[in-house]
Amino acid sequence: MTTLPPRLKAGDRIRVVAPSMSLSLVSDATRTGAVARLTAEFGFDVTFGAHVDESGPLGTGPIAGRVADLHDAFADPTVAGILTVLGGFHANQLLPHLDYDLIRANPKVFCGFSDITALQGALLARAGLVTYSGPHFSTFAMQEHNEATIEAFRRCVFEDAPVSWVPASAWTDDEWYRLQDTAEGRDAPARNEGWWVLQPGTANGPLVGGNLCTLNLLQGTPYWPDLDGAVLVIEDDFESHAHDFARNLTSLLQTGIGVRGLVVGRFQRKSGVDQELLRHIVTSAPQLAGVPVLANVDVGHTNPLYTFPVGGSCYLAAEPGAVEIVLTRH
Repeated sequence: MTTLPPRLKAGDRIRVVAPSMSLSLVSDATRTGAVARLTAEFGFDVTFGAHVDESGPLGTGPIAGRVADLHDAFADPTVAGILTVLGGFHANQLLPHLDYDLIRANPKVFCGFSDITALQGALLARAGLVTYSGPHFSTFAMQEHNEATIEAFRRCVFEDAPVSWVPASAWTDDEWYRLQDTAEGRDAPARNEGWWVLQPGTANGPLVGGNLCTLNLLQGTPYWPDLDGAVLVIEDDFESHAHDFARNLTSLLQTGIGVRGLVVGRFQRKSGVDQELLRHIVTSAPQLAGVPVLANVDVGHTNPLYTFPVGGSCYLAAEPGAVEIVLTRH
């Protein structure tokens, strides 16, 4: 059985760490805005790891400093939760250097997404710790549609009751075109059309996943989590196109896992992945025959961004006119 960390509560101390990209890449306005939002919404005492501003040619600090900040955050009894600064590309560098016994003995809420998937998979595989795929520290500085992101985070890490998801409200045309103008067409989310039932059915079981290409980095390593029999959640970012997603999904399924259900996060506009193309990719995978598949869901590189427990459990309903995800253990 995996270990759930203690719930967060108002007034808790939070530690911000940079296991992937450095805090030095974040503007002062974003840093100030995120601290203000975390303080106002949750009453958190926001603290920072000693090495979060360190950087180098790849935009990350030295491995030793990033590892030290993670160990310090888990070992410090005054710290209740840990938020990552950003995603990026190099969190998997840390995996051989982590003290998994230390982390197992000090379970805490650990939240982030994208490249942080590598750490979440490793902490599940080696420490049995349930972590949270959800907002980074920097995410809390955002204003557009962030109320739903904050509420989903609150319900997942503050409350014990099952959390029932429904599709986020669709954006108006005015909002959509404004996002196009301000995001310069690169990393804006695709239009929110609600969730897509690609294959019908229901599933109940362990919940595992995160960023697809990052999760695949763990194949063949000691940090590969058990995905067999899981409801798998996968998503990709603006750099991923249909071909990338299709071959990464194929690679994942060829590990021999048998999943009970599949949830696919909303793609960003640059990917060019629409409903029919995604349906073709899913139905072309023989390993997914008869598996319920729900797509365009509010996880990963989208806004709002829902929080889910990596290593928890869920109930998935993918039926036309009746779609639902319930986090049953989080």
